[in-house]
Amino acid sequence: MLATTVLSAAGLYAVWWTQDQTSQWAVYVAFAGGLSVWAWQEMSYYLGFVTGPRKKACEPGCAGWGHFLHALQTSLYHELSILTGAILLWGLSREAEFALAFWTYMTLWAMHESARINVFLGVRHINAEWLPEHLQYLRSFLREAPMNPWFPVSVTLASCAAAWIFYQAWFCQDPAQASAYYLIGALAVLALVEHAFLMLPIPLTAPWAWALGKRRRQAA
Repeated sequence: MLATTVLSAAGLYAVWWTQDQTSQWAVYVAFAGGLSVWAWQEMSYYLGFVTGPRKKACEPGCAGWGHFLHALQTSLYHELSILTGAILLWGLSREAEFALAFWTYMTLWAMHESARINVFLGVRHINAEWLPEHLQYLRSFLREAPMNPWFPVSVTLASCAAAWIFYQAWFCQDPAQASAYYLIGALAVLALVEHAFLMLPIPLTAPWAWALGKRRRQAA
C-alpha cells in the first residue's frame, strides 16, 4: 500500500506538470498519472484499507433496496475516496487543453460502477474465488444469473461511447490529442471485454487458475 501511495503521489505530480503541455510525451505522462491514481483506489479497496462501514455478509433472504443499501455500505468509503480522487484530478488538470488524466480516471470509474451493478444484479461468472480472504463477505452481494436488465444497456452505452471516441480520434488534426482519444477509447474497449467475460457461456479464468492452487488446497 505504501508503494502504491508513492506511485500515486508521483502520478498526481505528473498530472500537474503536464497541464500546460501539449506534446505527445505529455499525453502519455498524463495518462499514466490518471492510471496511477485509479490504481491507488483499487489497491486500497482490495487490500482492505478503504472499504466501508459494513464488513459482514448479508443475511439470507435479504433483498430489494435493503440489500442494495447493505451492498453500498460495504464500499461506501471507497466510493467517497473515488469521488475525492476525481475532484483532485479535475483540479490539477482543469487548465489542460485535454484533461486526459481526469478523463482516464472517469472512464475507469464509469466502467467500474457498471461492472459492479452487473455483478450485483446477476452475471454468469462472478469469479468470487478471486476475492481476498478479508473480503469474502462480499460473496453475499454477488449473484449468478444468465442475464440481467442492466447488462445490454451498459454494453450498448459503452459501445456507443467507444465508437464516438474513436470517431473523434480518427478526424482529430492534432496528433497528440488524437493519441489521447485513442488511449481513452482503448480503455473503453478493454472494459467492454471485461463485461463480455462476465456473461460468456464458458469460464475464461482457466489461464490464471494456477494462482488459486494454494487457496484451493487449503480449502480442501
